[in-house]
Amino acid sequence: MSKFLKGTFILLIAGLITRVLGFINRIVIARSIGEEGVGLYMMAFPTFILVVTLTQMGLPVAISKNIAEAEAKGNYSEIKKILVVSLAVTISLSLIFTPALFLLAPILSTTLFTDERVLYPLMAIAPVVPIIAISSVLRGYFQGRQNMRPSAFSQIIEQLVRITLIAVMTRTFLPYGIEYAAAAAMVAAVVGEIVSLLYLMTAFKLKKRFKLRKNFFQFVHSGKKTFKDLMEIALPTMGSRMIGSVSWFFEPIVVAHSLAIAGVAAVAATKQYGALTGFAMPLLMLPSFVTFSLATSLVPAISEANSKNDHQLIEHRLQQALRFAFITGGLSVIVLYVLANPLMELMYGSSKGSAFIRLMAPFFLFYYYQGPLQAVLQALNLARAAMINSLIGAVVKTAVIFLLASQPSFGIIGVALGIMVGFVLVTILHLATVLKKISFSFYILDYIKGFIVMGISAWLGYWLFEHILLGEHLVIRVLTSIIGMSSAYTVMMIIVGLIKKEELLRIPIIRKLFHKLI
Repeated sequence: MSKFLKGTFILLIAGLITRVLGFINRIVIARSIGEEGVGLYMMAFPTFILVVTLTQMGLPVAISKNIAEAEAKGNYSEIKKILVVSLAVTISLSLIFTPALFLLAPILSTTLFTDERVLYPLMAIAPVVPIIAISSVLRGYFQGRQNMRPSAFSQIIEQLVRITLIAVMTRTFLPYGIEYAAAAAMVAAVVGEIVSLLYLMTAFKLKKRFKLRKNFFQFVHSGKKTFKDLMEIALPTMGSRMIGSVSWFFEPIVVAHSLAIAGVAAVAATKQYGALTGFAMPLLMLPSFVTFSLATSLVPAISEANSKNDHQLIEHRLQQALRFAFITGGLSVIVLYVLANPLMELMYGSSKGSAFIRLMAPFFLFYYYQGPLQAVLQALNLARAAMINSLIGAVVKTAVIFLLASQPSFGIIGVALGIMVGFVLVTILHLATVLKKISFSFYILDYIKGFIVMGISAWLGYWLFEHILLGEHLVIRVLTSIIGMSSAYTVMMIIVGLIKKEELLRIPIIRKLFHKLI
């Protein structure tokens, strides 16, 4: 198995575990502090992401790309220089932005947000900024060397610690007010990130080929060229993420003011936004752990191929990634669309948000493509083009949200439509940019086969849920429907040739099972 496929497989397993744990975490939060608490939590979270994006400065992707190229040449001195310069930059920036978040939190909560209680979650999350900054550098180092295990395990550890603490902390602080409970959920996240960082530092010490602290400042002073090389990728990457983060930062503000224009009260707007972003969106984004794994593995794999001018391998890797995104995304879309109501009932004890899932699920197939396409653009030194695409998408999304959500006839549905328009547009622009750079074949017949398989599987899942085991518990009915859909989908995808037998046999568990059967 190639490093690319092995790394992707490790990240997929870890991503699945992390997302499942993340859902347990969200279920605990939702059941502990309700829609209003989730709304406060989700209003504060974009601000945190914005500050982290500024601190990271797009370096994780640049580190991964440049270390992959240095590793291919066996230049370990350059690898150390990349690490030293990156750490110096992120630590310096975190020392600026962490106090700034503390100082600006009261102003943000009273002027930009319509709910002043956002102050407490904002204050609670600020200490995590320098921790994530250092963790991201170490993850970039391991990903650049195409060693995905430390990054994968650190994510699992972080979620386990967070879940362990979150139920206790939210219930402890809930009697003091919903805002304190939301802040407690943020504190649990901070502790999880600290433990994750400790694991990454231990893994780095055990696997490093050099002493990082030795002549640290000499490497910083001699790293001007390294800094320039990193910034060529980091700044446009940061630009793309900044656009996304700024857009996300303004999103709850625009939503709150738009709904106010539409005549929705502040508390009701917080609840509606909580139902969309805290209940529906995490479920819709669950399959994105697959595309995130692909994107993370694609950057070093395509960077290595690009440094060798192997264009055939670049196209092969991209075809693999997009086909995999289509297969996994297609299954996710039909499961979420068919079982929107029962899934929400099982997870959150409420069907609120299921209408958003049914509306948005078919279009999320575009979102699952976005990560791999952006990773290819970054690996091919087209991060600036990716940034421009993201900017266009963010502006259009915000405009559509304001225009629709401020209309009483649309309200919160206008927010969902705006989000969909944004990511569909960015994905189309990314694909158009990739096609300008590399030769790429479209197998239209394969997509037609895939959509037919999706339609048949969705009908089967709906029939199983509505007609089989009607007297049984909801969990049994949902599981029966999911297993039926997934099994039929997988078998039909193998029959039509979208899932290839030789690729399945590369997965160690399936290969061993196959040999035992033979």
